[in-house]
Amino acid sequence: MPAEEGASVRMVLVVACALVDVDGRVLMAQRPEGKALAGLWEFPGGKVEAGERPEDTLVRELAEELGITVTPPCLAPLTFASHGYDDFHLLMPLYVCRRWEGNPQGLEGQPLRWVYPKRMRELPLPPADEPLVAHLIDLLG
Repeated sequence: MPAEEGASVRMVLVVACALVDVDGRVLMAQRPEGKALAGLWEFPGGKVEAGERPEDTLVRELAEELGITVTPPCLAPLTFASHGYDDFHLLMPLYVCRRWEGNPQGLEGQPLRWVYPKRMRELPLPPADEPLVAHLIDLLG
């Protein structure tokens, strides 16, 4: 059950990226076994470290997770999610990126899938990611 209103809650800042290919599909990654929300499909990204800008986090995370090179000017903020989980509150900006170097690969063993935004709801998504789909449908059709 989410924390009661007014109660002190731990805030976690995570940044995510919708990598969009030339066909208008978005790259989704499946959370590996052993992690929270294992088996669900999410946007690549990760936790913003102390003193790190969200764009720098994405540059680092996309290189570590997918083996691609992204530069901050290629990251466009689209929207954000604000979601209360049982033991923390997640704030997650979502960026869109259409330009990168390299071919995305699941370097941490995670399966990857290119998905048209209108088909994203067919995948099991983490609760925080679900409201982001409508923004991608609006943007990409």
